[in-house]
Amino acid sequence: MSTAMRLRDATPADAPAIAMLYAPFVTDTTVTFEETPPDAGELSRRLADVQSQGLPWLVAESAGEVAGYAYATPWRTRRGYRFSVEVTVYVAPAHHRRGVGRALYTALFDRLGKAGYHAAMAGIALPNPASVALHEAMGMTQVAHFRETGFKFGRWVDVGYWERLLAPGRESPREAIHSR
Repeated sequence: MSTAMRLRDATPADAPAIAMLYAPFVTDTTVTFEETPPDAGELSRRLADVQSQGLPWLVAESAGEVAGYAYATPWRTRRGYRFSVEVTVYVAPAHHRRGVGRALYTALFDRLGKAGYHAAMAGIALPNPASVALHEAMGMTQVAHFRETGFKFGRWVDVGYWERLLAPGRESPREAIHSR
Protein backbone atom coordinates (compact mmCIF):
# COMPACT_ATOMS: atom_id res chain seq x y z
CA MET A 1 0.00 0.00 0.00
CA SER A 2 1.28 3.46 -0.85
CA THR A 3 2.46 5.68 2.01
CA ALA A 4 -0.18 8.16 0.84
CA MET A 5 -2.90 5.64 1.74
CA ARG A 6 -4.54 5.97 5.15
CA LEU A 7 -6.89 3.50 6.84
CA ARG A 8 -9.45 4.80 9.31
CA ASP A 9 -12.91 4.20 10.71
CA ALA A 10 -15.67 5.31 8.37
CA THR A 11 -17.81 8.25 9.43
CA PRO A 12 -21.24 9.43 8.24
CA ALA A 13 -19.42 12.07 6.18
CA ASP A 14 -17.99 9.22 4.06
CA ALA A 15 -21.45 7.99 2.98
CA PRO A 16 -21.59 10.05 -0.28
CA ALA A 17 -18.15 8.81 -1.38
CA ILE A 18 -19.00 5.22 -0.43
CA ALA A 19 -22.25 5.51 -2.40
CA MET A 20 -20.37 6.76 -5.48
CA LEU A 21 -17.74 4.00 -5.19
CA TYR A 22 -20.37 1.27 -4.76
CA ALA A 23 -22.88 2.39 -7.42
CA PRO A 24 -21.02 1.02 -10.49
CA PHE A 25 -20.70 -2.39 -8.79
CA VAL A 26 -24.50 -2.38 -8.47
CA THR A 27 -25.33 -1.09 -11.95
CA ASP A 28 -22.61 -2.77 -14.00
CA THR A 29 -21.62 -6.05 -12.31
CA THR A 30 -22.93 -9.15 -10.58
CA VAL A 31 -20.49 -8.60 -7.70
CA THR A 32 -23.52 -7.55 -5.64
CA PHE A 33 -27.10 -8.64 -6.10
CA GLU A 34 -28.49 -5.21 -5.27
CA GLU A 35 -30.22 -3.85 -8.34
CA THR A 36 -30.61 -0.20 -7.39
CA PRO A 37 -27.65 1.72 -5.99
CA PRO A 38 -28.33 2.88 -2.44
CA ASP A 39 -28.00 6.61 -1.88
CA ALA A 40 -25.79 8.31 0.69
CA GLY A 41 -28.62 8.37 3.24
CA GLU A 42 -29.10 4.61 3.01
CA LEU A 43 -25.36 3.96 3.23
CA SER A 44 -25.13 6.26 6.24
CA ARG A 45 -27.89 4.19 7.88
CA ARG A 46 -26.04 0.93 7.06
CA LEU A 47 -22.79 2.35 8.42
CA ALA A 48 -24.50 3.39 11.67
CA ASP A 49 -26.12 -0.04 11.97
CA VAL A 50 -22.79 -1.85 11.58
CA GLN A 51 -20.99 0.41 14.03
CA SER A 52 -23.85 0.32 16.57
CA GLN A 53 -23.27 -3.43 16.81
CA GLY A 54 -19.63 -2.80 17.73
CA LEU A 55 -18.40 -3.98 14.34
CA PRO A 56 -15.82 -2.13 12.23
CA TRP A 57 -16.41 -0.30 8.96
CA LEU A 58 -13.10 0.93 7.60
CA VAL A 59 -12.17 3.17 4.69
CA ALA A 60 -8.92 3.51 2.80
CA GLU A 61 -8.27 7.11 1.91
CA SER A 62 -5.88 8.35 -0.76
CA ALA A 63 -5.35 12.01 -1.57
CA GLY A 64 -8.45 12.84 0.46
CA GLU A 65 -10.69 10.42 -1.46
CA VAL A 66 -12.17 7.09 -0.42
CA ALA A 67 -10.27 4.44 -2.39
CA GLY A 68 -12.03 1.47 -0.79
CA TYR A 69 -13.89 0.22 2.22
CA ALA A 70 -14.39 -2.95 4.22
CA TYR A 71 -16.76 -3.92 6.98
CA ALA A 72 -18.16 -6.83 8.96
CA THR A 73 -21.74 -7.79 9.74
CA PRO A 74 -23.13 -10.54 11.92
CA TRP A 75 -23.04 -13.92 10.14
CA ARG A 76 -26.43 -15.09 11.43
CA THR A 77 -28.90 -13.87 14.04
CA ARG A 78 -29.05 -16.90 16.34
CA ARG A 79 -26.98 -16.51 19.50
CA GLY A 80 -24.70 -19.46 18.74
CA TYR A 81 -23.31 -17.54 15.73
CA ARG A 82 -22.31 -14.45 17.76
CA PHE A 83 -18.58 -15.10 17.25
CA SER A 84 -18.83 -15.28 13.44
CA VAL A 85 -19.07 -12.42 10.95
CA GLU A 86 -19.47 -11.86 7.23
CA VAL A 87 -16.87 -9.56 5.70
CA THR A 88 -17.06 -7.37 2.62
CA VAL A 89 -14.53 -5.26 0.76
CA TYR A 90 -14.94 -2.89 -2.20
CA VAL A 91 -12.11 -1.04 -3.93
CA ALA A 92 -12.52 1.71 -6.50
CA PRO A 93 -11.37 0.44 -9.92
CA ALA A 94 -8.67 3.15 -10.12
CA HIS A 95 -7.11 1.60 -7.00
CA HIS A 96 -7.30 -2.08 -7.98
CA ARG A 97 -4.10 -4.11 -7.64
CA ARG A 98 -2.46 -1.50 -5.41
CA GLY A 99 -2.81 -3.32 -2.08
CA VAL A 100 -5.91 -1.44 -0.93
CA GLY A 101 -8.10 -4.54 -0.50
CA ARG A 102 -5.31 -6.43 1.26
CA ALA A 103 -4.64 -3.50 3.63
CA LEU A 104 -8.32 -3.12 4.44
CA TYR A 105 -8.78 -6.84 5.12
CA THR A 106 -5.58 -7.03 7.18
CA ALA A 107 -6.83 -4.23 9.44
CA LEU A 108 -10.37 -5.61 9.54
CA PHE A 109 -9.27 -9.15 10.45
CA ASP A 110 -6.93 -7.79 13.11
CA ARG A 111 -9.73 -5.74 14.71
CA LEU A 112 -12.17 -8.64 14.57
CA GLY A 113 -9.69 -11.07 16.11
CA LYS A 114 -8.85 -8.65 18.93
CA ALA A 115 -12.57 -8.16 19.58
CA GLY A 116 -12.96 -11.91 20.08
CA TYR A 117 -14.57 -12.92 16.81
CA HIS A 118 -13.61 -16.41 15.75
CA ALA A 119 -14.64 -16.90 12.11
CA ALA A 120 -15.09 -14.63 9.10
CA MET A 121 -17.02 -15.60 5.98
CA ALA A 122 -17.12 -13.86 2.60
CA GLY A 123 -19.54 -14.48 -0.25
CA ILE A 124 -18.31 -14.06 -3.82
CA ALA A 125 -20.48 -14.02 -6.94
CA LEU A 126 -18.79 -16.32 -9.43
CA PRO A 127 -16.83 -16.19 -11.60
CA ASN A 128 -14.67 -13.47 -10.07
CA PRO A 129 -11.00 -14.51 -10.24
CA ALA A 130 -9.69 -11.23 -8.78
CA SER A 131 -11.89 -11.46 -5.69
CA VAL A 132 -11.13 -15.15 -5.23
CA ALA A 133 -7.39 -14.37 -5.44
CA LEU A 134 -7.67 -11.58 -2.86
CA HIS A 135 -9.67 -13.68 -0.41
CA GLU A 136 -7.33 -16.65 -0.75
CA ALA A 137 -4.28 -14.40 -0.37
CA MET A 138 -5.84 -13.26 2.90
CA GLY A 139 -5.92 -16.83 4.19
CA MET A 140 -9.52 -17.58 3.35
CA THR A 141 -10.51 -21.04 2.11
CA GLN A 142 -13.48 -21.88 -0.09
CA VAL A 143 -16.04 -23.82 1.93
CA ALA A 144 -19.12 -23.71 -0.33
CA HIS A 145 -20.24 -23.29 -3.91
CA PHE A 146 -23.93 -22.65 -4.48
CA ARG A 147 -25.10 -23.03 -8.06
CA GLU A 148 -27.46 -20.48 -9.61
CA THR A 149 -28.18 -18.81 -6.28
CA GLY A 150 -28.40 -15.20 -7.44
CA PHE A 151 -30.24 -13.69 -10.38
CA LYS A 152 -29.18 -10.46 -12.05
CA PHE A 153 -29.12 -9.05 -15.58
CA GLY A 154 -31.42 -11.84 -16.77
CA ARG A 155 -29.15 -14.71 -15.75
CA TRP A 156 -28.38 -17.02 -12.87
CA VAL A 157 -25.15 -16.48 -10.93
CA ASP A 158 -23.26 -18.97 -8.75
CA VAL A 159 -22.08 -17.88 -5.31
CA GLY A 160 -19.12 -19.23 -3.37
CA TYR A 161 -18.30 -18.79 0.29
CA TRP A 162 -14.83 -18.45 1.75
CA GLU A 163 -13.96 -18.74 5.44
CA ARG A 164 -11.06 -17.77 7.67
CA LEU A 165 -10.61 -18.56 11.33
CA LEU A 166 -9.46 -15.37 13.00
CA ALA A 167 -7.99 -17.04 16.05
CA PRO A 168 -7.21 -20.64 15.03
CA GLY A 169 -6.88 -23.09 17.87
CA ARG A 170 -8.73 -21.01 20.41
CA GLU A 171 -11.00 -23.45 22.20
CA SER A 172 -13.48 -20.96 23.63
CA PRO A 173 -14.28 -17.26 23.26
CA ARG A 174 -12.71 -14.79 25.65
CA GLU A 175 -14.66 -14.08 28.83
CA ALA A 176 -14.94 -10.43 27.83
CA ILE A 177 -17.36 -11.25 25.04
CA HIS A 178 -19.55 -13.89 26.69
CA SER A 179 -22.27 -11.31 27.23
CA ARG A 180 -22.75 -10.70 23.50
